Amino acid sequence: MSTKKQVVFPKLAKLMEQVGENIKLARKRRKLTTIQVAERAGIARSTLYLIEKGDTSVAFGAYLNVLRVLGLQDDVLQLASDDDLGRKLQDLELLK
Repeated sequence: MSTKKQVVFPKLAKLMEQVGENIKLARKRRKLTTIQVAERAGIARSTLYLIEKGDTSVAFGAYLNVLRVLGLQDDVLQLASDDDLGRKLQDLELLK
């Protein structure tokens, strides 16, 4: 079975690069090596390298495991938590 490659727009690719950089800096602040983080996250060191580059082909679960190792897993809860557009759309529907 073939899989379809995801198309990622340049603006989103830059965003993922920043996520990767943030993860790399968090690892370095904790003075952890790539080998230590990869082993603790249960991923290959090459996968961690891709994560730190913000590669969009890496599974979200791998990102989550690295965040867990760094003690940052709860940061994921910030995703989509402040849904201004959704609230505005909901308010418009309530006004009908």
